[in-house]
Amino acid sequence: MSSIGILSTGSYVPERIVSGDEVAGPAGVTAEWIERKTQIVERRYAAPDQATSDLAAEAGRRALDAAGVAAGELRYLIVSTSTPDSPQPPTSYVVQDAIGATNAACFDINVVCSGFVYALALARALIAQEPGALVLVVAADVYSRILDVEDSKTVVLLGDGAGAALVGAVPEGGFLGMELSSHGSARHLIRVEAGGSRVPVSHDTVDEGGHFFRMDGRGVRDFVMENVPGAVQALVERAGHKLDDVQHFVPHQANGVLLTQLVAKAGLDHAHTHRTLELYGNTGSASVALALDAANRGGHLKGGDLVLLAGFGGGMSLGATVLRWTPAR
Repeated sequence: MSSIGILSTGSYVPERIVSGDEVAGPAGVTAEWIERKTQIVERRYAAPDQATSDLAAEAGRRALDAAGVAAGELRYLIVSTSTPDSPQPPTSYVVQDAIGATNAACFDINVVCSGFVYALALARALIAQEPGALVLVVAADVYSRILDVEDSKTVVLLGDGAGAALVGAVPEGGFLGMELSSHGSARHLIRVEAGGSRVPVSHDTVDEGGHFFRMDGRGVRDFVMENVPGAVQALVERAGHKLDDVQHFVPHQANGVLLTQLVAKAGLDHAHTHRTLELYGNTGSASVALALDAANRGGHLKGGDLVLLAGFGGGMSLGATVLRWTPAR
């Protein structure tokens, strides 16, 4: 059977640029403080009439256009998001209708910032049992709708965006290995407490800010530093390589200072670490996908390059994959 890999990528960010000054005042900090603590200069916010599916659909179209594939050729459509348009129907069904993927079976997944890599793993498994299938993976989040503008731990970090990858058979290379892990005992580190079946939306939950995104930044940093370096090293070694062989590292764009520390601890200083957080901030599930598309469209990824993707975040979760990059179709 042919190898399975990424055939093309796409991404989309909203037009509205939100500066550090705009979020700094209500959060009680300064733009200088934000840049020093996070290295994020600006982020994008969706327009009032844009939902997660709108961003996802545009990113998906761009990935399909890059491969010269029609939406009707898709067998599966997977949307990774933790900010769906609504509890029901699945956001993937809205995207399916928007792009005309009438022959695709669709579903959503929610693994927060690791979701793109988890979705790639699912796409790989689907193609393995159905050779020749094409799977469109789209990761999108609109965090601007669930941010507390007075919470400096979160509002300074997060933005909106979407990224996509078309997955299918490749003549050689492609995915060499996957690493997925879940740590439910640490689920309190990143959360939206109200709005589900345990704490339904009510006037009280809204008044108390229960529908806002909350995060324990120090706890997240400790989780990342304790778990990600060893996981990516083990993954690369299982794939038959050494860390020194990795040419491109595409991590979740959580925080610039954290990424610098992670690269050093993981022994990936030699690799080209692709970053988009300075301009887009942390876009949740879309983060790795956005950075991958920027690297691809920027001409940085060449056929045969060894590429390491790593997502980490809410759950807590970790998703990583190493692949041999395939030349554009």
